[in-house]
Formats: sequence, structure tokens, C-alpha cells
Amino acid sequence: MAQLLRPRSIAEMQRRYRFGRWYFKPMFFGSDQLDLSRPALFVGNHTLYGILDVPYILQHLYIKNNGKSVRSLGDQAHFSVPIWRDALQANGMVLGDPAVCDALMEAGESVLVFPGGAREVMKRRDEKQQLVWKQRLGFVRIAIKHGYDIIPFASLGPDECYDILLDANDIQHNPIAQKLISTLHLDEALRGGDVIPPISRGLGPTLIPRPQRFYASFGERIPTAGLTADTDTLWAVREQVAASIYRQLGEMNAYRDEDRKHWGWLRRKLT
Repeated sequence: MAQLLRPRSIAEMQRRYRFGRWYFKPMFFGSDQLDLSRPALFVGNHTLYGILDVPYILQHLYIKNNGKSVRSLGDQAHFSVPIWRDALQANGMVLGDPAVCDALMEAGESVLVFPGGAREVMKRRDEKQQLVWKQRLGFVRIAIKHGYDIIPFASLGPDECYDILLDANDIQHNPIAQKLISTLHLDEALRGGDVIPPISRGLGPTLIPRPQRFYASFGERIPTAGLTADTDTLWAVREQVAASIYRQLGEMNAYRDEDRKHWGWLRRKLT
């Protein structure tokens, strides 16, 4: 079952992310049209490493929803790490399991999911701003089951905070890494390479992310009430959601090209 949350004031949430808001200066589009009194399934693109932008997206929705959290679904790997697990759960994350999602939707909660999951977080060099959803249809199926609208959303900026030096393909083709994975029987734990994190650099040679500005956009609701969960329908809705996300990314890229001219000199220099 989903963990109950300790209510936080909006002022507390603002304090918690003050530095990050200054560093990344997140900007949001389309959230004024959201009617969060009607629960929905938020579906978006996961960015590199998956931890830079999500707190600000959830905080923004928390404020827009008058202090009520949108519950995010997390990969099982998060829940095997003490302290990290507790921190994520305290901020509303729940295990990305269908039974947990069912319980949240039966309670009328809004839910946020990244269908690409851990594989989309562990990006390869050529996957910047790309959806890596494989054949997944579960998010559409559960939305139809509960008659939930889907709200596609897009995030831009974090993929440019780092340069990938080595990705999972490089690591898996390295003879030393191959021997280590085989000897320690890690292939199953690494899901065939899906959860091998890329080795990257941010500011200079460090892991400090470059101060890219973050942009997030929320698209129009896609209703699912009354739909049947046959394969053709599932794929049609999935493609509609993906098309909305890519469209939003395209619009934000165009906006960023112009907005960049107004960034401070140092931000432009460092990015």
C-alpha cells in the first residue's frame, strides 16, 4: 500500500527547493489549464539520471493542487537503497506496481509515471530527449481500467546538464566489464544492461550539473473513459500520448532558443 504522507505547507516546499529553483530557474507551461480537482494520470519523459527535474515538477503540481501531492511511481531499485528510499517516499513516491497504482486510483489520487522507467534514465549518447518505452502499454491499460484522463507532460533541460563519456553500450562491450559482469553474475541485476548508468561529466570534469534552465510543459487531457483495453486501442492511446510529449519538447526547444538570449552571461558561458 502507498505510504501516507505528512502534509507540508507550500511555504515549506518553497524553502526545500529554494537553491535548485535559483540554480535551474525552472519554467512551466500549460499548468494554468490543469484542473487538478479531477484526478489524472500524468505521463512524461524521463530525463538523464531522472532526479534533477522531478522534484520541481512535483513541487509545482503540489502548489497548483493547493498542497495535495501527485503520487509518483518509482522503480523497484529505489526501494532497495536505505535513506534514499525513505527520502523519496517522504516526498510521495510509491512503488511502481499495478496493485499500488490501482489503490491510488481507487482513492481518487492523481498519479505520475514515466513509462520508460530506469532504462530511459540510463540514456545512451543518441537518446537525448527520446522516449524509450519499449513495448509498454500498462500505463494506458490502467488509465482505461479506472477511466482516468491522461495528461502528457514534457521536461527539457536536464539531458543537457551532462555530457555522456561512456554509456551502457560502451561498458558492455568492454572486455574487463564483460568479465566482471559474468564473474559476479550481474547480468540479471543489471537487466541486461538497462540499468547501467552512463559515466558523464557536468561542469568541467565534475559531476556538478551544468546550470541549464529547466522547462516543463503540460499538455491537454486525453480521456480514456469508455475505451476498451484491446491492443489496437492501447497502442493508439500510447502513440497519442507520445506524440503530445514530442510536440511539447519541440515547442519548448523553440522557446529555449529565444529565451537563451535573455539568460545571464555566466549561465550562457557555463552551458
